[in-house]
Amino acid sequence: MGMIGSITSKGQTTVPKEVRDRLGLERGARIEWIVEDGRAIVRPRKLRAVDLAGMLHRKGMKPLSVEEMDEAIMEAVAEDDARIQREWHGGVAEDGSD
Repeated sequence: MGMIGSITSKGQTTVPKEVRDRLGLERGARIEWIVEDGRAIVRPRKLRAVDLAGMLHRKGMKPLSVEEMDEAIMEAVAEDDARIQREWHGGVAEDGSD
């Protein structure tokens, strides 16, 4: 059964209490948004290091090389750096873009 919510003018939404209870979400909990085929999937981010075991290799997927992993890490760091700079400069990146 789906539950209805709304989005504020700032793009914020409230997770319905029943969903928070069922997923064990509390104030400050991190969630992950996945957009696939016109659908949004939201799931809690409660990973511990032990939860990551085996995640780098999935059946049917080619294992990543160390170079590919390094590249993915550097891309993630660059995205975080850009986000941090935007927040530091009040929402405007150094190049003047939002």
